[in-house]
Amino acid sequence: MPGIDESLLEAMRLPGARGASLVDWISGLALGAVGEAPGGDWEATAAETAELGRHVAESGSLAAGGPRRGDAGADKEPPVEDLIATTGDAYHLLRFVSTPFDSTVFLHLWLDRNDGNLALARIRLADMADRLVLG
Repeated sequence: MPGIDESLLEAMRLPGARGASLVDWISGLALGAVGEAPGGDWEATAAETAELGRHVAESGSLAAGGPRRGDAGADKEPPVEDLIATTGDAYHLLRFVSTPFDSTVFLHLWLDRNDGNLALARIRLADMADRLVLG
């Protein structure tokens, strides 16, 4: 089971990957980062994406209505699986990570829009999030 560094390096092997990080959406800190940072600063990017992630994760209306995986005692499922933001030249994919405790982290993948494959990235990032070992 890969840790943070291994997972981020694996994310960078995706077509079009420009940068990847693991962000704590409570503190706004990047727990790890590789590649380029949008805007050139991973700490600023982590703080900005954490605000977005926190807003979505704590939104009752976005989390309502869907069945949740797992039984009592299983990993805590985030209320939202992932979030996609698109710009003229890039995709930003935030994948929330399930953990046995109250998880407050997500993987952030920055993809070049011309070279990246958003569908493939969503599938692979979900797999990485499931296998990620924190701690």
